[in-house]
Amino acid sequence: MPLKYPFSAVVGCEYDPTTASGLDDMGLALVLSSISPEIGGVLVRGEKGTAKSTTVRGLAEVLPWIDVRDGDRFSADPHDPAATSPDLLASSGAVVSRPVRLVELPVGATEDRVLGSLNLEKALTAGAVEFEPGLLARAHRGVLYVDEVNLLHDHLVDLLLDAAATGQVTVERDGVSIGHSARFVLIGTMNPEEGELRPQLLDRFGLTVEVAAPRDPALRVEVVRRRLDFDRDPAGFVARYAASQAELTRRIALARERVEEVTLGEAAMLKVAEVCAAFEVDGLRADIVTARTAVAHAAWAGRRFVTRADIRAAALLALPHRRRRNPFDAPGLDEKLLDEVLGDDELPEPPPEPDGPTDPTDGPEDSQDPSEDPASPSDGSGADAGSPGSPDEVPTDGRDDVPEPTGAEADVQAPSAPPAPHPPGEGSSSTVAAESAYRPRLFTVDGVGRGTPGRRSRAFGASGRRVGATRAGGTGTLHLVETLRAAAERYATGSTRGPGGRFALAAVDLRTAVREGREANLLLFCVDASGSMAARRRMVQVKTAILSLLTDAYRRRDKVAMISFRGTDADVTLPPTGSVEVAAALLDELPAGGRTPLAEGLLTAADVVRRERLRDDRLRPLLVVVTDGRATSGADAVDRSRLAAAHVAAMRVPSVVVDCEEGPLRLGLARILSGHLQAEHVPMARVSATGLVDVVNGRVA
Repeated sequence: MPLKYPFSAVVGCEYDPTTASGLDDMGLALVLSSISPEIGGVLVRGEKGTAKSTTVRGLAEVLPWIDVRDGDRFSADPHDPAATSPDLLASSGAVVSRPVRLVELPVGATEDRVLGSLNLEKALTAGAVEFEPGLLARAHRGVLYVDEVNLLHDHLVDLLLDAAATGQVTVERDGVSIGHSARFVLIGTMNPEEGELRPQLLDRFGLTVEVAAPRDPALRVEVVRRRLDFDRDPAGFVARYAASQAELTRRIALARERVEEVTLGEAAMLKVAEVCAAFEVDGLRADIVTARTAVAHAAWAGRRFVTRADIRAAALLALPHRRRRNPFDAPGLDEKLLDEVLGDDELPEPPPEPDGPTDPTDGPEDSQDPSEDPASPSDGSGADAGSPGSPDEVPTDGRDDVPEPTGAEADVQAPSAPPAPHPPGEGSSSTVAAESAYRPRLFTVDGVGRGTPGRRSRAFGASGRRVGATRAGGTGTLHLVETLRAAAERYATGSTRGPGGRFALAAVDLRTAVREGREANLLLFCVDASGSMAARRRMVQVKTAILSLLTDAYRRRDKVAMISFRGTDADVTLPPTGSVEVAAALLDELPAGGRTPLAEGLLTAADVVRRERLRDDRLRPLLVVVTDGRATSGADAVDRSRLAAAHVAAMRVPSVVVDCEEGPLRLGLARILSGHLQAEHVPMARVSATGLVDVVNGRVA
């Protein structure tokens, strides 16, 4: 079996047994969830190539081994009298030790594979009804890892999170009724550029961390050096980190024993509630998760009760993804506000237990003073396990060790930043931010498509209500009634009768169900960013409307793209993507000023549509052109824009032209453009935040 990259060898997870430090946010979150799986799992968000999968796969190697009964497929704890397993009666009863399992859930897994189902082989051969355990049963008392969890079907994510929260799985299907324990460490990784999780699902993950590649050249060199050393000599590299791996395993096992002994005092619970209320998180799940995480952190540090440092470390991991008020808010936590709420005074020590006093410092030799943050730097050699800041750590989020946000990050965090004070003109450019988005009405594309599953327009697909049947040959579930009906129609002619005149099915009788559900669409915004469009209020209205549509597209799983044209050329500001969060950040950055290369904007839009149709000919786009119709870039700008519009119309792209021309003297150029595009023309009077959304919502493909 190939050796796995050691957990302790990941830069940022170098555990130092002498100081009990060295874990960055990702390493600490994984360890705390391993100590207390009731926390609810960890979601690791970050760009590609940041060792997310490597770190998660290495975690299983440092977790303590577990005892199971031989032959028990459900891995029930033999030392727990309350633990039950459907296989206990069939098992030999001998107790054996084995490493914990790392079960990887593929994105394309089915519900049967996750929950388990009837054993078809035994059902067909022996007529026996026997349950075949799924991945959740295999992951019990281990680690369940979902890579690219944001691409997993929502109903499967719901199943995983419910099992992680309750620790139980109940299966009622195929004539089987069974329940079993499913207590595992749930870990999901994702790249936000490929799309976001729904806020409801995001909240169900106990902890979340943001990871990024180090910008320090020395750290990057160290990462590359370690990887090359591992590839060159895996056995020698693993042996080099064997001591730190073993010590980390010992510490986790010790913390698991301590976690039930940690006291969460009244003062600590009140402080947790104050922190969650200060950050205005929704619901009470944040309070529960923060409290559990603080208890696990105290056990990890060797303390007998929860301190201020434990609550701070827990809040930094449990609250960032819960304080997001809308899908485009930047994740993160205001540490200055957190410190203000926590205060400078240490929490009072809880009263002793009835069976006698306990000294918070009488733990093992590696426990620390109660007033000391176990993750704080020691002699300058350790990193802060609760809040990174050591020069030896890899920055994993936007906290104190990361420069102040600029560019897209600054726009997302401060969407109401004041614009440039100078008025824009033909030779200058300015940037204004959108106002707060609102929920637009649903708009759909007419007709029935066959695009990827979504929540917008009608489409035929594998899910949805059954509206008919067709001959087998494609994808889809078997339509039993229509299959039998087709066979019955041929039975009258005698062609479906088998030996002895019995009824017989043939391949020609098979029918698959035709289902109508919803599909995702491509919203392609082509925005005139020239000087004539740069009036502050006009751009604010346009950007706010687009932001509202982006918010709706996020909820409905649409793809979005954005093209801006100004000066002498057009730019694909955002290629077609499912990450509308990136689109929202880029929207506020969009400058305005210069001449109007209308033809270039239309041709660029046509090229984007052409490429997307080559990738997926089922994807239906909607082109929204926001312009006053003026073409001022070049001597033949008007003729080129007319030809470009005719080209787009020939491609049969549904389009809307929003006329932004204002004033008493109007040339009507946008109306002429809409005629060439065969698009709907909308006057400027309707270009308000609400008006633009109404235009798009009412568009007929």
